[in-house]
Amino acid sequence: MSDIQNLQSYDPFADLGDSGDTVGEQQGYIHIRIQQRNGRKTLTTIQGLPKNFDQKRMLKIFKKDFACNGTLVEDEELGSVIQLQGDQRTKVSTLLTTEGGIDKKQIKIHGF
Repeated sequence: MSDIQNLQSYDPFADLGDSGDTVGEQQGYIHIRIQQRNGRKTLTTIQGLPKNFDQKRMLKIFKKDFACNGTLVEDEELGSVIQLQGDQRTKVSTLLTTEGGIDKKQIKIHGF
């Protein structure tokens, strides 16, 4: 009876290697999310940018390149979060990979 090995609990949806870090800085990932506002209006949030990037300068670059408005929000749990108007997920991802030197595997795009 003691030869049965598969009675251990296993969660297939649990992230491998999750050590309980803060949400924004899990294993160095950059999270790009979209949030629905009212009607057709959306908000793109970017969190987890590396410390070597200047947040205010990145916000200025995003706003100029994407022709949208944005703000920098300081959160207690998540740290600094960049918010941009509209659905800018793919644009932010391509800009970070081409000009930012960030590997595409480090970027996680969430939403719809």
